[in-house]
Amino acid sequence: MHLGDTNILQLLLRTTLAFLSLLILTRFLGKQQMSQMTFFNYITGITIGSVSANIISMSNEPFIDEFIGLIWWCALAVLSEYINLKFLKVRNVINGQPTMVIRKGKLLKEAITSTKLDMGDLSMMLRAQNIFSITEVDYAILETNGSLSVLKKEDHLGVTKSDMQIPTSQNQLMPTDIIVDGKIVEHNLKERNLSYQWLEDQLKSFNVKNIEDVFYAELESDGTLYIDKGYE
Repeated sequence: MHLGDTNILQLLLRTTLAFLSLLILTRFLGKQQMSQMTFFNYITGITIGSVSANIISMSNEPFIDEFIGLIWWCALAVLSEYINLKFLKVRNVINGQPTMVIRKGKLLKEAITSTKLDMGDLSMMLRAQNIFSITEVDYAILETNGSLSVLKKEDHLGVTKSDMQIPTSQNQLMPTDIIVDGKIVEHNLKERNLSYQWLEDQLKSFNVKNIEDVFYAELESDGTLYIDKGYE
């Protein structure tokens, strides 16, 4: 089959190979969140996408060279991630180091200049954390992923339960999905050491006869069950 000068079967083969390669290779490259990506990770992602696009678009050229290049680039990326985990000095060279831009409430001009920040950028990053005055900041560190970590001065910190001597639970658990779209999330139920009988008893207390009637149920940190039947 041909569409103009393009062999449709060859195009489908190229696209499928590129898709499967990206699917497999991204699994090996890890699950690092976008917000945690360094500049190197960002460039690596763009390069992989660009090479994959070339594999698909070069309809009249052999794609084996591009495909080998894609595999090798991803192999190098995996290797660099492994080295980052094992060798601190190499990690500092590849990813760089965090840079302190405010120390004890004072701006560090040389550090700010070396990171290519200007005061407008710094002020914007502070406002993103609901800080509208530099006078509120004790320390600020520019992380390797471009985010800003801030420690406020004591007189600008929020009041905590500890400050007010309010008793707190030492074994607080993270809220967990129990039912999603009328189906039990079994592994979450097992992780909390809860039985189906317990769940049925809880549902009965809410006058719910069938699990299918529940759109969403969440086990709260205090052990109570939140139930939402959704819009009816």
